[in-house]
Amino acid sequence: MEALASLRPTFPSLTHRPNKFSVRRSIPMDLHIRNSGSLASSSIRAQQIEPKDGFATVAPVTVPEENALKVKEWEVGMFQDEVAASQGIRIRRRPPTGPPTHYVGPFEFRLQNEGNTPRNILEEIIWHKDKEVARFRERRPLLALKKELDNAPPARDFIGALREANLRTGVPGLIAEVKKASPSRGVLREDFDPVEIAKAYERGGAACLSVLTDEKFFKGSFENLELIRKAGVKCPLLCKEFVVDAWQIYNARAKGADAILLIAAVLPDLDIKYMTKICKMLGLAALVEVHDEREIDRVLEIEGIELIGINNRNLENFEVDISITKRLIEGERGQRIREKGIIVVGESGLFTPDDIAFVQEAGVKAVLVGESIVKQSDPGKGISGLFGKDISLSPN
Repeated sequence: MEALASLRPTFPSLTHRPNKFSVRRSIPMDLHIRNSGSLASSSIRAQQIEPKDGFATVAPVTVPEENALKVKEWEVGMFQDEVAASQGIRIRRRPPTGPPTHYVGPFEFRLQNEGNTPRNILEEIIWHKDKEVARFRERRPLLALKKELDNAPPARDFIGALREANLRTGVPGLIAEVKKASPSRGVLREDFDPVEIAKAYERGGAACLSVLTDEKFFKGSFENLELIRKAGVKCPLLCKEFVVDAWQIYNARAKGADAILLIAAVLPDLDIKYMTKICKMLGLAALVEVHDEREIDRVLEIEGIELIGINNRNLENFEVDISITKRLIEGERGQRIREKGIIVVGESGLFTPDDIAFVQEAGVKAVLVGESIVKQSDPGKGISGLFGKDISLSPN
């Protein structure tokens, strides 16, 4: 069957495919498409001919099913990126690429000079993660992964542990991070034994632990997460992963995680809503991380959010400013956070008792700290130095 389309005359020639694109979704009111039959017999009309009455007519070009699937996949990706951009998300989910051959559809293209180079380290991580997760999904499809949940250890109360620690110690509950390296600092600890570090954190009074699972940029692994869980460490575990797909949430739970990180700079609102529901279904806590006013305002509009992490690090230049925490939760926002019973977690740039006191006065009930304690010869004692007192369960 034929598919007929009328396109505005400003639409670029579809026979020319530039190498670099930025995408703007443009669905004119006079775009009419008539299509019938299954995808297997689909044909895409994409050759522009002489304009008539102010419109460019499209002549038929039959495209095989495989190409039609590529077109659909590409269109969905473009639409996702546009939705994200409309919410102030600057991180692109994947490198910009041209449309499939013979593409005709509602997207309008303009040349750009930026090419396929990531604009910052977070975008580079996300591009890598998108490909990595696609490979993992092929090896372990979601259906198989869900079956593994039957053998997963039970989820523990991550949020409850933070509340209890805050009440017990009078200072923010500590999420101590098991981290070997970071893109900005390189290797933080050469003699890295994840289980021993986790046990030292627990002895030192950590309420929960954060375990980096990204291999390429942070030298972490899901093996580390499993080893710590199987070693009998009682602190609930946060899977510190760069989530771009719900598959990762199921995988984290199967590996023994009790909580997972969701980054508002990467995930549109609908993704956050969907993923937090999956977390609740699996018994996981979701720590939703924000970096600026727009992100925290978005997250506060989402029902069911219980944990918000404020990262004091600028992800584009890695500068750290702990006053960001105070700025984001003062005034009306702070009031809304208290009314909703949300725990705010201060992240990055916390090295001294004065730093802890500053964010605590701003209103945080928990802190996530890695570098300042993992580099210590005894990470447990590093916790005492961070808080200016012993916060362990059995202080000497």
